[in-house]
Amino acid sequence: MIRSTRRERGALVDALGVAARATPLTLAALVVLTVVAAVLPVAVAWCTKVLLDRVAAGTASWPELAGAVAGLLTAGLAGGVQPHLTQYLRAELDRRASLAAQDRLYAAVNRFHGLARFEDPAFLDRLRIAQFNGINAPAELTNTALGLTSTFVTLGGFFGSLLVISPVMAWIVLLGGVPTLLGEMRLARARVGITLDTSQAQRREMFFASLLADVQAAKEVRLFNLGDHFRRLMLRERLDINRLNRRMDRRTVLTQGGLALLAAGVAAGGLLWAVKAALDGRLGVGDIVVFLAAITAVQSSVGGLAAGVAFGRQHLLIFRHYRAVTAAGPDLPDGEPDTAMPPLRRGIELRNVWFRYSDEHPWVLRGVSLTIPYGQSLALVGVNGAGKSTLAKLLCRFYDPTRGAILWDGVDLRAVPVAALRERVSAVFQDFMTFDLTARENIALGDLANGADPAAIERAAERAGIGAQLAALPDGYETMLTRSFAGDSDSGGALGVPLSGGQWQRVALARALLRRGRDFILLDEPSSGLDPEAEYRMHEELLTHRSGGTSLLISHRLGMVRTADVIVVLEDGVVVEQGTHRDLLATGGVYARAFNRQASGYVAEIGSAR
Repeated sequence: MIRSTRRERGALVDALGVAARATPLTLAALVVLTVVAAVLPVAVAWCTKVLLDRVAAGTASWPELAGAVAGLLTAGLAGGVQPHLTQYLRAELDRRASLAAQDRLYAAVNRFHGLARFEDPAFLDRLRIAQFNGINAPAELTNTALGLTSTFVTLGGFFGSLLVISPVMAWIVLLGGVPTLLGEMRLARARVGITLDTSQAQRREMFFASLLADVQAAKEVRLFNLGDHFRRLMLRERLDINRLNRRMDRRTVLTQGGLALLAAGVAAGGLLWAVKAALDGRLGVGDIVVFLAAITAVQSSVGGLAAGVAFGRQHLLIFRHYRAVTAAGPDLPDGEPDTAMPPLRRGIELRNVWFRYSDEHPWVLRGVSLTIPYGQSLALVGVNGAGKSTLAKLLCRFYDPTRGAILWDGVDLRAVPVAALRERVSAVFQDFMTFDLTARENIALGDLANGADPAAIERAAERAGIGAQLAALPDGYETMLTRSFAGDSDSGGALGVPLSGGQWQRVALARALLRRGRDFILLDEPSSGLDPEAEYRMHEELLTHRSGGTSLLISHRLGMVRTADVIVVLEDGVVVEQGTHRDLLATGGVYARAFNRQASGYVAEIGSAR
């Protein structure tokens, strides 16, 4: 319990610190306005009491009433301006604090070097809460803290007023609000529980909704008539979410309804006492006004205090998930920042590498040992699921081996900074990204340090076999390669131009080729979406690019790999064959059978054509 309280206190200080650092002057102004707003009701009540008491006495002169009237006028003016100014400043606080929180969250996410956390459902649930709720929590908690400050000041002023009139009634009214406070805090804890319970369902709902509206899925959704199916799945998740929320709403109504009846009973008792005291001559007209205002304000303040504490606790618990993401330690061990990454001179060695994604998963790689010699090309072949792409991910350090080591000129990759390694590596992945940006930007992302050089971008595009096609687009390299963010054709705006799968693959290759001078290039199925002519040109270009460089090529098209210096065959995560194309054909093993099977199809077609 104590540890939980300390965590919540630390989270609150952190959240308030985010807002204070984001906009200190705005926060200071809000504090002043909050205190003014809290004092105004008490000041109005007492000015009214003085005014009524003197008028009721029948002996008051204008000079005696001037102070009370001036106080009421001043309070009225302040009360008229304060809400609008507060609303403006709170909006500014929300904008700046949310921006700071968003930047902090994604800066933390960007520090995750590997992929494991992005494949962990528990982490993804926490990240979703941080993205959609936690980013707003610093502003919400700051506003709640300001609201509670205002409530405390108002409560203190009116509670003091009640103490002056009737100490007994003051304590009865105050203690009558304790059940409300406790009830609201229990509701807040339950609401956070609902947020956690519905997190996975909300992610699934968003997934099914995206399939219904995403251009990438549109073809298959319509061809296979999947729209109604995914819509039903989406609605099923929403119905499950609504069921849990409805249960929470019922609990809220019953709890708050019972607490409201209790508060009404206390107020009615106070009203009866005030009427009797007035009839007995113990209270004057002004006293009754102050008493009625005070009893209403105290009850309202206690209720507001309970709601504010509950609301704040709810956002505090949510913010703890945000903090858990932003404070998460490294997902992969990183070398010392000043550790130099030497240029590759001898080669890359995988030494008895075993890997599985978790203890519950089967082994993907089992005792893989191989060397990619410096200045040579190694091709990796095997059936789907053999572990080829996993091995590529290990070489880029998206994961670390479960056992064994990967050595760069004899240095374990875990001993050098991840960023330093990736500065020396370029890659084209099988599941390459298609960025909704211009053609120039899509290629420039491969090397932001040199991406501003138009000539380098165009050279990379030419070498990837896509330069002429990009230059022929309506705005050349400045053409958006998407219709998601381009101008509306109805309003005369320029439409983006979507590319084919093969064209996108060549853009991805151009992005990798822009990173010239890298020690190691990794090509995972770089020609899977290309037509034969484009594949041939890419093959020739890659031969030129790989000449003298160190590279790893993964491909099912064995014609692409036959020129590699070394070919390695993976089967069920184990190296079963290794050698040159000629050597492996001579052995008549797995590679030879696969190569002959592919070649026989082409030979048969040529023979039948004759």
